[in-house]
Amino acid sequence: MKATYKNISLKILKVTGVVIAGILLLLFLIPMLFPGKVAAEVKKIANERLDTKMEFSKSRLSFFTHFPSLTVSLDDLSMTGSAPFGNDTLIKAEQVAFGINLKRLLFDNEVKINKLYVSKALINIMVNQKGQANYNIYVSPDKNKSDKSEEGTAIRLERIDLEDCRVKYNDRSAKILVDAHGFNYVGKGNLSEDIFDLNTDAQIDKLDFYYKKTGYLRRKAVHADLITRINTNALSFILRKNELQINKLPLKFTGLLTILRDGYKINIQAASENTTVKDLLSVMPPEYLTWLEETEISGRSDLLFTFKGDYNVAKKLKPNLAFDLKIDGGAINYQNAPVPLTDFQMDLKAMLPSLDIEQLKINLQNLKFKVGEKDYFNAYLYSKGYTEMTVDAGVKGALDLAVVDAAIGLNTVELKGLLKTDIKAKGLFSTSKKLFPQTIGGISLHNGWLKTDSYPNPISDITFVANVLNKAGTFQDLIVAVAPASFVFEGNPMYVNATLSDYGNLAYNAKIKGELNVGRIYQVFSKKGVDVTGYAKADLSLKGRQSYATTGQYDKLDNRGTLILKNIKATSELFPKAFFIKQGNFRFQNEKMWFEKFNATYGKSDFDINGYLLNTINYFLESHGTLNGNFNMKSKLINVDEFMALEKGENKDRNIEVEYAKEDHPKMSGVVIIPKNLNVVLTTNADKVEYNGLTLNKLAGKLGIAKGSFFLENTTFNIIDCILGVNASYKDETPASAHFDAHFTAKEFSIQRAYKEIPMFREMVSAAEKAQGIISVDYTVKGDLNGNMGPIYESLEGGGTINLRDVQVKGLKLFDGISSQTGQKGLNNPDMKGIEIISTIDNNLIHIEPFTFSVASFRPTIKGTTSFDGLLDLRMRLGLPPFGIVGFPIVITGTHEEPKIKIFSKTGQKIYDAIYDEKNNRVVREEKVSKRKS
Repeated sequence: MKATYKNISLKILKVTGVVIAGILLLLFLIPMLFPGKVAAEVKKIANERLDTKMEFSKSRLSFFTHFPSLTVSLDDLSMTGSAPFGNDTLIKAEQVAFGINLKRLLFDNEVKINKLYVSKALINIMVNQKGQANYNIYVSPDKNKSDKSEEGTAIRLERIDLEDCRVKYNDRSAKILVDAHGFNYVGKGNLSEDIFDLNTDAQIDKLDFYYKKTGYLRRKAVHADLITRINTNALSFILRKNELQINKLPLKFTGLLTILRDGYKINIQAASENTTVKDLLSVMPPEYLTWLEETEISGRSDLLFTFKGDYNVAKKLKPNLAFDLKIDGGAINYQNAPVPLTDFQMDLKAMLPSLDIEQLKINLQNLKFKVGEKDYFNAYLYSKGYTEMTVDAGVKGALDLAVVDAAIGLNTVELKGLLKTDIKAKGLFSTSKKLFPQTIGGISLHNGWLKTDSYPNPISDITFVANVLNKAGTFQDLIVAVAPASFVFEGNPMYVNATLSDYGNLAYNAKIKGELNVGRIYQVFSKKGVDVTGYAKADLSLKGRQSYATTGQYDKLDNRGTLILKNIKATSELFPKAFFIKQGNFRFQNEKMWFEKFNATYGKSDFDINGYLLNTINYFLESHGTLNGNFNMKSKLINVDEFMALEKGENKDRNIEVEYAKEDHPKMSGVVIIPKNLNVVLTTNADKVEYNGLTLNKLAGKLGIAKGSFFLENTTFNIIDCILGVNASYKDETPASAHFDAHFTAKEFSIQRAYKEIPMFREMVSAAEKAQGIISVDYTVKGDLNGNMGPIYESLEGGGTINLRDVQVKGLKLFDGISSQTGQKGLNNPDMKGIEIISTIDNNLIHIEPFTFSVASFRPTIKGTTSFDGLLDLRMRLGLPPFGIVGFPIVITGTHEEPKIKIFSKTGQKIYDAIYDEKNNRVVREEKVSKRKS
């Protein structure tokens, strides 16, 4: 009996072993039997269904990559986006694997993809400012071929698995950036159906959310448990059960999202109901999370976020955004403070219809809290609009800032002082209609103290008393009085007394006096390690009205005093580097602010300026004021390249359009952006100007900025040992394009040096390579500049003359060819004296008017067209000795490098000009030679 059991057991073990061995053998053999077919089918489906470039280093078929699925793995896969992002990465992955339906492969010899695995990938979704997206790469199958839909390769996904990926969504039309690191995602469902439920589990290690370059979520952990109904016919997503957790804040999503080719339709509601205030605060920036763990926080909150409507940039459609937040019973007690902050309540509703800031509605029904028994703060705000805003607001409170500081636990800031405020305002604010809400109240701070951990010494003895009154609701009736305002820093007191009234025609009376170490006070408000130094001393008395300066009633102004600046560093959002003011001595005298001594540097450039600005007070008081001025400027070096917008520099606070341009054109330097609020003229003498590899010496003349344009008037400089005269204007269009209009005159300079040292001359007069001698130029040209401040030749228009005083041409293939074809050796190296060549340029072509010269008793006359790229369509009449009355025609076509010479011919080959799109700064069509003879 035992032997029988033993035999049976051995047989079972043998059969089991054979089966396992067979399975293992199949696991190794099946990938070896089908590798070519599977790889070929994957490439086929990619070519048929994807309108993009897909590349990978190698492919493998295996059961063991994602066991037990049979998968074809593509290593180092990269895929570009749809137009206009054809050169930008959409997906770049260490590995992308497709799960294969084993049954269909073995029995039907068909490749059916039912699983997708993506590992260590960058998924880069982009939408430009016109609303065009890079993910429209899928080509729908031809419905007319439905009878063959079951043949060949097909995608019938049941599982999507993303492991350790980075997903980046950059939508410039909405100015939204979402960046998710450590994105792990598993999605399951019958994805082959037209309508199916997708079960999702997602984990994000670090999530960043930016709007208009401002980070609202940074490095937040996110977990999502979602069930989404997907309609592939309409590409819509119905959020059914969707639970999301950002750090510790739970959110529930419901709604609908339909993705369209030119936008999307959305109706989403996110809610976090009856949540603790501490969980709500867990979404704060990372630097505050340590404070959060050390602080006792109580209270309940309700959060509701809705996003509803259509988004289409072309049709100017945008969805409505709404936000509701309620906090009740809130309390903050930092490390058992003597007195906690209690009874914190907030009821805030905000709406942004069509994402239009001009329609913004804010309803802050209540914001209040208490600190101890005496200190309190109450505020409310109802507003509608932005530029023209209806307001009903009030704030009232009395706070001992030292007690508030202890209760909240502001670790990086130490506050002291008694703050009182009581202000009410109701009415319409409109600068265009000169309306201001009816307002009454004031704010005061006594015995104030401010110290940060960035600097060891405090700003002390802060006194600030301000009152505002407006009974009629107009600019004319508004009165603001600041008397006094003072503080002490580093032993130096600063005093300000000011009264402002009648904002329709502002009357001001202000006195400012004191000394300030700007670098050190900057450190009080800044992070450690910021290298900013500087000193300011003011003694100013300013009194008058805006209209006195604008209408020339200067005798009614009483502006006087001095302002001294030393070693001040300043930046502008327009320029990559910082301006460094070594010394600035300014004197105010009625309508003028005199620059008595002003020395500054910008990178390698230096400026020594004296002169005056007009109406500076109005500039600072008006929202769109313009500075007017007249100066003398001296400089040892002006390096134009350092002002180019996309160059690297220490300035990190740049215009958002500049940031976008830097992302789009990483290898470009950009153009120089001109300030829009300056109207100044500088009589300039500069020893050297460097620009795009050119060195201009002894620049002299008038430089100016007006209405966002830069101009040169009667300006001269030395280049290649000649005096070049220039009248020109320049205007930036985008950070990577600009327009210029210039008139150049230069007398008697070396044609060979001009060819070698001036790129634009080399392009326009390519024949100068083989020439020696002296010429003069008088030329007008206008056009566009590219993102490296170089001319876009297809955009150039203009004309003028080139005068050949004494030029010898040797070795030019054009003349060598004519000499060879005619048998007249004297024609190959002509000497050209006293010849004036008139030409015009347009659409990358140079049109040459007829000109005649003498060579070896012959009188050639040349006219025709050449291009900046070297194409030729020239006509010559070779006048025979003795006087050139009799002659014969010659046609020159081909290129400068390979000219084609035809004797006794009048039939050339017309060059069609280039087509340039001036609005979008791009070449639509390059110039080309006609196939037809002309």
